[in-house]
Amino acid sequence: MGVSGSGKSTVGRKLAERIGARFVDGDDHHPAANVAKMRSGVPLTDEDRAPWIAALRTMLDAWLASGDTVVLACSALTERIRTALGVGRPGIHLVFLSGSQDLIDARMRERDHFMPPALLDSQFALLEPPHEALELDIRQAPEELVAGIIGSLALI
Repeated sequence: MGVSGSGKSTVGRKLAERIGARFVDGDDHHPAANVAKMRSGVPLTDEDRAPWIAALRTMLDAWLASGDTVVLACSALTERIRTALGVGRPGIHLVFLSGSQDLIDARMRERDHFMPPALLDSQFALLEPPHEALELDIRQAPEELVAGIIGSLALI
């Protein structure tokens, strides 16, 4: 979890590959209206996020029930969203990729994504850092972050 541009997809893909899991990018499950709204520079509301969070929760429930190992990249910026996703249940490990707004803004300006850097202020304003998560500093290389996740959560 983390704000847009924090490296969730990059680190998540590398982690999934290292532990032999499937990777799912939560951004791929946004309704088209959400993507259009963000692309136009308008932050999402809780109402906008509700169907997206419900869809991700359904997927998480199915993965837990089947015993599948999946790495899900999702912003999950607020405690309310994390609760709606069911974070805290056995089998779910939360990793918070944190970094300065300046660093993340610079990264966002170098990529092609529907989330424009102009919305970064709204992401940081919404962010409620989790109390119970593995927090990692994104100044580390993705490979170092993956090694830290694997070591801290004893995933292999």
